[in-house]
Order: sequence, then structure tokens, then C-alpha cells
Amino acid sequence: MTDESRPLPETYTDFVARFPELAETHARANRSVVEGGPLDEATCELLKIAICLGAGLESALKSHVRRARSQGASVEAIEQAIALGMTSLGWSRTVAGWKWAHDQIARDASEA
Repeated sequence: MTDESRPLPETYTDFVARFPELAETHARANRSVVEGGPLDEATCELLKIAICLGAGLESALKSHVRRARSQGASVEAIEQAIALGMTSLGWSRTVAGWKWAHDQIARDASEA
């Protein structure tokens, strides 16, 4: 199942409905960064997983897990992106991120 076929979270759609220009600006900025460099989209999503892990953003990490998988990233690549955080972020944060990722992977598998 691709990320585009999933319904978006209600909070997100409510926010976009309230601030459509802000949402479009955000989307354009993201496209500009992804398309403006040598990294492919799957690698960009893996980096975003690592960034979300560092910031402790569970919902965002799960979203980027979905997107990474839709771009062809393997479960093992996602796990590596998370495990790389261990020496910088600590064991607890890394294990929490690993669980968040696997919660999303299991959810996606059950919805397929």
C-alpha cells in the first residue's frame, strides 16, 4: 500500500484546512530539498527517521517509516537508521524508536 492511498490523520487534515497556504509552503520546501540534492527519496526518508528519533517525535517517525517503505526502503534499512542513533541518543531513545517503527510496520502489514 502506498502512502498516498492511506487516509491522512484528522489532526493533519484539520490543520491543512485551517492553514492551506502554510501547508503548501511546507510541501514546496520539502520538495525543494528532496529534489535539490543527490539523495534518493528513500534515503531522504531514512534520514528523516533518524531526525525524528533524535527529536523524540513518535508520530512523525511513524509517518516517515511509512514513506520510507513506500519508496522501497527495507525494514533492515529502517532499523539501521534507528540503531545509528544509539551512541548519540542513548539506549532508551533508540529502543523506543525501534518500537515505534515496528508498531507502524505491523500496522501497515495488517492494513495491506
